[in-house]
Amino acid sequence: MRIDTVAAQERLRPRESPYWHRLGTGQHVGLRKTAAGMGWHARAWDLQGRRQLRRALGEFAHLPPGERFSAAVTEAMEWFAHLGKGGRRESLTVADAWRRYVEHQRKTKGATAAADVEGRLKRHIDGDPIAGVLLEKLAPRHLQEWRERIASQPAMQPKRGPNCRTKTPPKPPAPRSAGSVNRDMVPMRAALNLALSDGFVTSDHAWRKALKPTANADGRRTLYLDRDQRRALIEHLPEDAAAFVRGLCVLPLRPGALAQRTVADFDYRRGTLRIGTDKAGKGRSILLPEATAALFRQSVKGKLPTAPLLSRWNGSAWDKDAWKGPIKAAAAAAGLPAETTAYTLRHSVITDLVGDGLDLFTVAALAGTSIAMIEKHYGHLQQERARDALAGLVL
Repeated sequence: MRIDTVAAQERLRPRESPYWHRLGTGQHVGLRKTAAGMGWHARAWDLQGRRQLRRALGEFAHLPPGERFSAAVTEAMEWFAHLGKGGRRESLTVADAWRRYVEHQRKTKGATAAADVEGRLKRHIDGDPIAGVLLEKLAPRHLQEWRERIASQPAMQPKRGPNCRTKTPPKPPAPRSAGSVNRDMVPMRAALNLALSDGFVTSDHAWRKALKPTANADGRRTLYLDRDQRRALIEHLPEDAAAFVRGLCVLPLRPGALAQRTVADFDYRRGTLRIGTDKAGKGRSILLPEATAALFRQSVKGKLPTAPLLSRWNGSAWDKDAWKGPIKAAAAAAGLPAETTAYTLRHSVITDLVGDGLDLFTVAALAGTSIAMIEKHYGHLQQERARDALAGLVL
């Protein structure tokens, strides 16, 4: 039976199984006609599994009746090509790929890393036009348009809870920085790359260039504060925030990693701090110098093991919405650059460690990152030390 013309389609009798039209060896496009309507399907023969693979293509109701057969053929041929490259028979949307990546993070890096990715999913994918795009239909323009949409969103404002002591009215939303957009694109690339490695798509052509990060976009993380500037920052902070920032000034930790530490993570007797699974995905234990251990011994007095190691004035744990305001206000009061953030302190501490001669392997282990990342951002400091050493050889 023919199904390639409107007249032929109208002559078909309704039935449960599709009417098939051969496109090639082991490749067919089909039309299923029932009393409720018509739907198009594709059928392929899997030589390795020696089985038939089928896929519903849809009704193409948005097209004139005379164009639906051609549209179904085009869709079927794209699916056959996907299978021919080793792609999986199942289809994923962009939102599906993100949710798979959330679960991947939960299994490999823990609940904290998964929660961060899930939060970005809710902000930037759910409800966005890109959410329902099938991965095999994903094109560079989809991702470029999505990138422009998230770049046009205003920067997130700190949340003010019921215990917030700040009375000043919130400032109007500022435009998002290129660095913020770069960070939001990281999980998108990771989710798509995971789908690629699992065979749901057979090429990274759609996102290879469209999601390329803006170079040198995150100037705030190249800002360095010397030790006197860090002391000045601490002096202008409230007591609870000063204790937290002092911890950031003596350890090369991500702010979130320090904020999540509990009393149980600190070994009072041995003076070690256990860092659980953080953004880098690896746990580690740091042997603290006596002065740093003394700070934490003072902080844990009278606390339960589950309490935050460095807590806010009301006993709750720190988060980015809680530390952002105090640090910004203290930086202004101390005459420090307006770009000063909690991450500025981590960058400054790592800079000092590398500049003082600690090997990059140990710095990476302490900071919970890769040697490649340390070399990329701080390797020039070792080059300068090497230059100075060579200068001492001049006769």
